Amino acid sequence: MNRASTLRKIGAFFWRDLAIARGYRGALVLETLEALFGVATYYYLSRFVQTPELSRELPAGSNYFAFALVGFAFFDYLSVSIGAFDASLEEAHRNRTLEALLVTQTPLPVILAGSALYPFAALALRTCVYLGWGALLFGFAPQSANWPAAIAILLASILAFAGLGILSAGYQILFKRGNPAKWIVLGVSALVGGMMYPITVLPRPLQLLARMIPVTYSLEGMRAALLSGSGWATIWPSIAALLIFAAVLLPLSFALFGWALRRTKITGTLTHV
Repeated sequence: MNRASTLRKIGAFFWRDLAIARGYRGALVLETLEALFGVATYYYLSRFVQTPELSRELPAGSNYFAFALVGFAFFDYLSVSIGAFDASLEEAHRNRTLEALLVTQTPLPVILAGSALYPFAALALRTCVYLGWGALLFGFAPQSANWPAAIAILLASILAFAGLGILSAGYQILFKRGNPAKWIVLGVSALVGGMMYPITVLPRPLQLLARMIPVTYSLEGMRAALLSGSGWATIWPSIAALLIFAAVLLPLSFALFGWALRRTKITGTLTHV
């Protein structure tokens, strides 16, 4: 398959999902308001919990509101990565297009990439809404941000997180139910990954656990880029860690998803998701 054909197929997935989303236009307004309420909650919480002790643990030049807002906005990339492929399978099953989709000659990576494209595009828009509310109403001002480094962190994070999502989709297509492990991953990541507080406040065993999950490096790198304006030398260790996670998880997840797909074809249970 040539590059142009691949891009057309991925684009077809995107326009399909966009057409579905356009049927729920009211959801955009509700999500925008939800983002405002969430940002406001973190702002007023930050005024209550900001202390000199906490400030010493935060990235240089930031405050707790900025710290929490970045964690709140970018932790969603882990949630969407884990759930996007499952949601795509469920949508195809409801529309009775699952078997036709998975038995085509389209390579599996193209199907999975196309299925995730719109959810990530919508999430990027939602992230801009979060940060926009923070800047417009609550003084969030990443004026010295290193935006190229932030984009690099984001792309590396998506690659690392996508492996977890494909593993979850493989579980669903094989066992015909949602993967309970993904809720454990999300729960552990929220607890020790630094979404709401620096991992340095955690007990030593939980700090070690935090170093074993990708979201820790994603949020550390994103905060360093956006809040401290750190250079590439500071941010590169986070990018490298995320790329190592991606190098391990992506091939493993593709192999397991492909095996699960072949298994369901042999047993005739492909459309029973």
